[in-house]
Amino acid sequence: MQTEIDRKDRLYGLLPAIIRIRDHERGEPLRALLQVIGEQVNVVEDDIARMYDNWFIETCEDWVVPYIGDLVGEEPVHEAGEPGDVASAESRARNRILVPRREVANAIHNRRRKGTLALLELLTRDVAGWSARAVEFRKQLAHTFGVRTCLTGRHRSVDVREARNLSRLGNPFDHLARVPDLRRINSTQDVGRFNVPAVGLFVWRLRAYSVTHAPAYCVEDAGPHCYTFSVLGNDAPLYNRPIIDADANAIAGERNVPDTIDRREFSRRAQIDGKVQIRASRHYYGLVDEPGSRVAQSLAIWASGWPPNQQHADLPIPADLIVPADLSRWSYESRNGQVAVDPVLGRIMFPPRQLPKRGVWVSYHYGFSADMGGGEYTRPMRGAPGVVPIRVSDKEELRKALEPWRPPAAPGDPPEQPKDAIIEITDSGVYVLPIHIHLAAGHTLQIRAAQRTRPVIKLLDWHANLPDNLSVTGEAGSRFTLDGIMVAGRGVQVEGELQSLTIRHSTLVPGWSLAPNCDPERPAEPSIELIDTRACVVVDHSIVGSIQVNDSAVKVDPIRIQIVDSIVDSTGTDCESPECEAIGAAGSELAHATLRVVRSTIIGRVMAHAFELAENSIFLSRVTVARRQQGCMRFCYVRPDSRTPRRFHCQPDLAVRAVTESMQGTTATDAEIEAARTQERLRVRPRFNSIRYGMPVYCQLAAHCAPEILRGADDESEMGAFHDLFQPQRLANLRARLAEYTPAATDVGIIFEN
Repeated sequence: MQTEIDRKDRLYGLLPAIIRIRDHERGEPLRALLQVIGEQVNVVEDDIARMYDNWFIETCEDWVVPYIGDLVGEEPVHEAGEPGDVASAESRARNRILVPRREVANAIHNRRRKGTLALLELLTRDVAGWSARAVEFRKQLAHTFGVRTCLTGRHRSVDVREARNLSRLGNPFDHLARVPDLRRINSTQDVGRFNVPAVGLFVWRLRAYSVTHAPAYCVEDAGPHCYTFSVLGNDAPLYNRPIIDADANAIAGERNVPDTIDRREFSRRAQIDGKVQIRASRHYYGLVDEPGSRVAQSLAIWASGWPPNQQHADLPIPADLIVPADLSRWSYESRNGQVAVDPVLGRIMFPPRQLPKRGVWVSYHYGFSADMGGGEYTRPMRGAPGVVPIRVSDKEELRKALEPWRPPAAPGDPPEQPKDAIIEITDSGVYVLPIHIHLAAGHTLQIRAAQRTRPVIKLLDWHANLPDNLSVTGEAGSRFTLDGIMVAGRGVQVEGELQSLTIRHSTLVPGWSLAPNCDPERPAEPSIELIDTRACVVVDHSIVGSIQVNDSAVKVDPIRIQIVDSIVDSTGTDCESPECEAIGAAGSELAHATLRVVRSTIIGRVMAHAFELAENSIFLSRVTVARRQQGCMRFCYVRPDSRTPRRFHCQPDLAVRAVTESMQGTTATDAEIEAARTQERLRVRPRFNSIRYGMPVYCQLAAHCAPEILRGADDESEMGAFHDLFQPQRLANLRARLAEYTPAATDVGIIFEN
């Protein structure tokens, strides 16, 4: 591939060598002239190539997609919003949702298949990017047939001995017959399912994210033979790794959607030693069929040297030795040579007399809403240009790589460290070691995960008389970055004249660690502690606990904290308790900091010096600032009793004002107006499916949340950390397209599975 410099000199390279030699002797004036001409030739050539690419939907630029859609008669959905300016990255991302490239590409093909059931699933994937399963509920209606009209394909009534069918009761794969329900499936008031014209489109919004060959967590409180898939020790349901069916006419099954794995679906009947026994299904357990792969079908378990006759340490435990079980109370008794696995809770139990002596490793999938926090997804890689990363893959290599940045033994000792460095961790392992970093003046250090890995730095109680946080001290002009890392056990402590601290696509576990039910172990402890530092803090696409700013003396200028597309979680269910400060200072005082919060969710009280800007964000608890004249808040949810700078289109202020104006001038009394205002404040508030970190639906807005929150951002997307998913636009697009492609004489209703 030619570089830009080579392209500038291509005309010069066509000249005979003797002319280039003479031109070199005269200071290369001819070369300079041809470079100027070559630049313009390149501009024209690139424009022609770009124009050719814009003729095709596969290669055209994003702004061309609506025009190609207009040519094939694909009208945009105005209810979802109008495409905006392509100047900003956020507008371009929104435009890609409003006019999906894949939908335009398949428009003609889809029209030829209009009215088929499988098309609804394909349309959901093309338009909204969600997995779906379409179900005709008329086929599940109970019928009384005559002898001559018996239809064996109809669903049966309940058989209490069929435990697998009973476990599917009410889910998209339910096979039990029902009596008719006269309510319509697309009703806006009371939805019914089982009717002749009803077609249900079950939609999965969560994605299945992989964790590859990571250490399992030994639950020593339950026993040395008890483990969890999650390295934090919490119970987490395992998710299926979805497989796209090659047959476009096939209806999605359990293996085609990112759903939780049921215990009965995980089991199969196997013939072992002449007996029929229950073992793990090979559809879910094992590795994908690729040479040297450690990626699981859905899950896999390694235990080197277990069982004793295992010959290959690189192979997972065979599926014939995995037994599905209910391990909710760790009361299951696993037999020798068998490993019990509970996919609903994400638990593993070995036989008490056959413990794995060399550790347990797992590959599995978990559910989450978006590419946020530490995870095995593709993310933008940033760093100092020209710096070759130092790649490490175990604890000793990381310890050795960090040696140049250890704190000096004596004051004034010059550290021997490169000016700019990147330490890249190349696997999803757990790194248990104390980390104390000292940066010299003007130096930068980035600790990052390699692409599609999720390493975990676990900090333990190493010293009885010293704190064990991941401590970073820096001199003037130094910078430190965590990128793609999960930090558990402790938080990050920053001191000194550090210029900036960046937490990007990382997770600083709120509450430091989790209990089995996802309760935080240390709810009052901060994830980021800033001690007498002027560092500018940037939290980008990350999940962190509370941020605490501690200054021994009041400084003239407050520090700057920028939070973008992130979650700051103080871990409290009662977010008004004193220990539940998302951003503040020790002793429940105001943090001497200026905040910029964009497209983020803040769980807990915010107490700061001032706001530079708050935009498209959710502040679940009271906000208190010292400087109300500085900055503004726009398109946010803010508690009414908060002390903030000026607000613009914030909720519930807007809803309360509308109710007040509608009741003024009527016969309503002041008490009735105030009661209506109070009711409106209660209605227009964020409602989440869960605010416990570790749950798959963590910080996901509930379907019954007020539309003022669900579509309350400045571009009509949802407020909060998942703004850039543009789910209201996806849903509006999908509903409009379903109305166009629905089979005749049917009603289609969208049912969210998660």
